[in-house]
Amino acid sequence: MMPLSFASPGEEAVIRRIGGSPETRKHLENLGFVAGGRVTVVSKTGGNLIINVKESRVAISREMAARIMIG
Repeated sequence: MMPLSFASPGEEAVIRRIGGSPETRKHLENLGFVAGGRVTVVSKTGGNLIINVKESRVAISREMAARIMIG
């Protein structure tokens, strides 16, 4: 497993675990980041990532992406 922040643009991955406080996990879940879900890194710009998740594009910070473990 590795953090989503280490994934390369164009790389598809499966979410294995989401860390952080309960509020952080709930926020990410509301955005569509759930264990077992598939995500694709669209781009990395200025420390932020644009992620394709559940047919939507979501921008998250590198710190938030570090809490999402993929495998």
